[in-house]
Amino acid sequence: MTVRVKLIIVLTLILVTAFISLSLFNYNESRKNIRKDIVNSSLPLTRDNIYSEIQTVLMRPLFVSSLMANDTFLKDWAAGGEKDVSKIKRYLDEIQDRYGFFTAFFVSAKTGKYYYPGGVLKTISPEDDHDVWYYDFVSSGEKHDLDVDSNEAADNILTVFINHRLVSESGELLGVTGVGLKMDDVSRLLKFFSTKYGKTIFLVDRNGLVQAHHKVGLIEQINLRHMPGHGKIASQVLSTSAEPATYEFEFDGDRIFLTARYIPELEWLLIVEQNENVLLDAARKNFVRTIVVGGIATLFIVVLSILVVNHFQLRLEDQAESDELTGLGNRRSFARVFESTVSGLKKKPRPFSIILLDVDGFKLVNDKSGHIEGDRILKQISSIIKSSVRDSDFCARWGGDEFLLLIDGEIDLAFDVAERIREAVSGAGNEDLLTSDSGVKVTVSCGVARYTDEDTLDSLIARADKAMYESKMQGKDMVMRG
Repeated sequence: MTVRVKLIIVLTLILVTAFISLSLFNYNESRKNIRKDIVNSSLPLTRDNIYSEIQTVLMRPLFVSSLMANDTFLKDWAAGGEKDVSKIKRYLDEIQDRYGFFTAFFVSAKTGKYYYPGGVLKTISPEDDHDVWYYDFVSSGEKHDLDVDSNEAADNILTVFINHRLVSESGELLGVTGVGLKMDDVSRLLKFFSTKYGKTIFLVDRNGLVQAHHKVGLIEQINLRHMPGHGKIASQVLSTSAEPATYEFEFDGDRIFLTARYIPELEWLLIVEQNENVLLDAARKNFVRTIVVGGIATLFIVVLSILVVNHFQLRLEDQAESDELTGLGNRRSFARVFESTVSGLKKKPRPFSIILLDVDGFKLVNDKSGHIEGDRILKQISSIIKSSVRDSDFCARWGGDEFLLLIDGEIDLAFDVAERIREAVSGAGNEDLLTSDSGVKVTVSCGVARYTDEDTLDSLIARADKAMYESKMQGKDMVMRG
């Protein structure tokens, strides 16, 4: 595995780890803050708001039933022998219409007759299950109470009756009067609250029996103690007194927060529940969105990093294997190409040769005209070398004013290439190689050698170097075989 690949992997791991860790940290902090908000703010505030609204809705009929229980007409009519039923019918009808209640009623203690806006509904009896409420209420001694029951005067529709004791000036029980609210209306009210606040809201009596719920089928059919998940905290909830309290429990993998407040006027408990997972759902969706967006951003950064790293890696590799001045290969790259070529001979044997080229009198050029002029000459010679070889050949600046070429072919081909370069450097068309102020004529001496199976790079160069040295000894500006 290359350093570049390792660098990219490490960078990716750092980015992914940091991003996921930060996202998880933010998600956990959101969970903590949501939980604190539920317990300390959201749930209590919602409970108290609903408490006030329920009081407004349910206290009005309680107030009206109290007015009826203190109404002089009703007392006088009951005490006077309940004469002229049309009067009580008109009275109850006015109460019903004026305040918009589902029904209004009066039950006589003397005759047992049940009066409603339509007249006399029936005569109550202790043996009738529908009439038990009357005898229980009378025997309780309470001034008023609430009772959920079916309304026999209206197709047995479930109704919340607000009952109030009617007594004479002397304290004699004249009967029970009051009004009724359709339970569907109360259920719709609770459903409205549940939707508005995003919570489950219902009312229970002191025994835990559900008295009001947006699901009408649960009313007086299920007890808080038997509701799924509520069993462990039901006793604590039902013992809630003047001070509201908050509890929590787990059900079906969800954490539920429950707050209870006692409504003394109704003698019921207001229950408000919040499923933590409902609120966490938004945090989870945000977490997923963050992961997706972050993943795309991370991928973009990684791809960009790969491109940048590759770009600079290639530049570094190019700089590491090329000569900065001439753009040709350097010693390192030539050694790599040589080893690769030798390895390739095992699969496909073919001849190759090398040319060692040295600039004649280059030191004199530097001494007389300076290194800038010397660099110009090296660049010019490099350009001539590049234009004189094929793509299958390789050129390198071996050092100083020496150049080394690997030629794909026999020594004769290498000789011809070297001769072409020599002529191009010293030919009449290259007077620009002649320094302007030194008068030194620039030429090159070349040594050519063919690779044999016994050769190493050093031995092959040594033979080419010997041939080049011989060319210099014989007058320079020539090519010799080694």
